[in-house]
Amino acid sequence: MPAKTAYDGMIVIDGLIISKFSRAVFKDMRKGGLTAANCTCSVWEDFEGTMRNVAAWNRMFRENADLVMPVRTTKDILKAKKAGKTGIILGFQNISAFEDQIGYVQLFKDVGVGVAQMAYNTQNLCTTGCYESVDRGLSDFGREVVAEMNRVGIMCDLSHVGSKSSDDVIRASKKPVCYSHVCPSALKKHPRNKSDEELRFIVQKGGFVGVTMFPPFLAKGNAATVDDYVATIDYVIKICGEDQVGVGTDFTQDQDEAFFSWLTHDKGYARELVKFAPIQNPKGIRRIGDFPNLMRAMQKARWPARKIEKVMGENWVAILKEVWGA
Repeated sequence: MPAKTAYDGMIVIDGLIISKFSRAVFKDMRKGGLTAANCTCSVWEDFEGTMRNVAAWNRMFRENADLVMPVRTTKDILKAKKAGKTGIILGFQNISAFEDQIGYVQLFKDVGVGVAQMAYNTQNLCTTGCYESVDRGLSDFGREVVAEMNRVGIMCDLSHVGSKSSDDVIRASKKPVCYSHVCPSALKKHPRNKSDEELRFIVQKGGFVGVTMFPPFLAKGNAATVDDYVATIDYVIKICGEDQVGVGTDFTQDQDEAFFSWLTHDKGYARELVKFAPIQNPKGIRRIGDFPNLMRAMQKARWPARKIEKVMGENWVAILKEVWGA
């Protein structure tokens, strides 16, 4: 058997994956040594559509129990590590599934949803997305939803949310909130990227920043490498500190053109919000199975071992425990 490496002993967490989930992707998660990942199960879907997606996930858990397992607590993350499996945190990229029913928040918590983004690019009943022309902030109903998410233990994610709405949620939430997958606008101007002030503010309020490697948000775009991604993470750490920063790749592995069309149109079918050229992930981390290269790039950048361990996954465990309570 090959000798154990430092990577083998690490907790490795990806704060956002929206791949075309399948046994092939789950095998690649194991190849990449992922301990856990926040996997999107809802974007534009309503309550019924999202529940169907959760049912599909339950089937995938049964059929791929040798590779993956559901995560509801941070203890489950550690269990997944010990069992040699990847723990799956079910997450929303939009809270359209809550519809206008606050009681649905508890229902989704009960079926395993641990993270929910407050809006996906556009306006919903609670908040405003980053592509709307006017950011109306957090609605009164939205304040009730945030309070209920706090109560049941679902983390509020603000990655695709507008600036004013994000500020409102950060101030309204009694528990830490996150940007699960963002880049700094200081390195690349883009509606999805966050200013230094926004990054600083969320961590000052106890929140968390997951840094994405989605090419349109990186300074070098499709020409970026894993080293460029590490440099981007380091830029965020200089603002936020190494205890409140982690990885949120936004892997879209195996998704096709029809998926991106659905994703980039309001509600999945209305106006086109943004157009992405063909996407090529940074050289060195093109696929989930390449995840160990991220640690190697951090070592190449002369990161101390403790800093690597925290950013690769331990920081995510700590912030999720604060929100989930277990």
